[in-house]
Amino acid sequence: MNIAELFSLKGKVALVTGGGRGIGRFIATGLAEAGADLILTSRKIKNLEDTARELEDNYKIRALAIASDMSKEDTVDAMLEEAQKQFGHIDILVNNAGVTWGAPTLEFPLEKWDQLFNVNVRGVWVITQKVARIMKNQGGGNIINISSVTAFRGTLEEAHPAVPYNSTKAAINVLTMNLAVKLAPYNIRVNAIAPGFFLTDMMAYIERPEFKPAYDATLGVIPLRRMGKSDDIKGVAVFLASAASAYMTGHVLIADGGMLAH
Repeated sequence: MNIAELFSLKGKVALVTGGGRGIGRFIATGLAEAGADLILTSRKIKNLEDTARELEDNYKIRALAIASDMSKEDTVDAMLEEAQKQFGHIDILVNNAGVTWGAPTLEFPLEKWDQLFNVNVRGVWVITQKVARIMKNQGGGNIINISSVTAFRGTLEEAHPAVPYNSTKAAINVLTMNLAVKLAPYNIRVNAIAPGFFLTDMMAYIERPEFKPAYDATLGVIPLRRMGKSDDIKGVAVFLASAASAYMTGHVLIADGGMLAH
């Protein structure tokens, strides 16, 4: 293959969870630019429909928006049934959906601990197992999990008072490596991306003047001295989703501006 063919996703169908906004939307845009048709899913249908419409108009691909909740297995089953009916196959799964919730560590409620693990780990496992069965029957596929640089380190209480979040993402890293080994016989590759700080809708507040000290402190731990933008992750996702990374599985690819190297 030439280099353009290696990175092309024409003829592929990609399912992106949490695909209506933030990093999920960045990734969905990259996959669409590379030619993939898309299934976008999350709890809130409006964001999904807006993103699907924009991607169809801009890139002349097909994008289907279907609401589902990763913590509720019946909604995942219904979403996958509709996706199969509409497209007939799923070649790429991007497990981006996740939640966080903050409280002081010594007061963090157990029910919120359980909620984070229920969505960020159990939810990833539930949909991955179901989609992997589809991929096995069709002869192979490609799974990309979204982890975080927090999986590799502790975070200060004042900056990130969400003690279970780091552990959920560390679990995703190990799940990625374990599934890469277990699913390789079925020609299914499993990799992960660990993003650092990215400018998403959820992080937009940090650019307001009153948050300048926090913004400066954040940039101070990033050697490239900037936060990530859409182009900084969509290229990484297309690489892992395409034949360009055909000899990679079980890898966690860090995209953090050098933060972990600091």
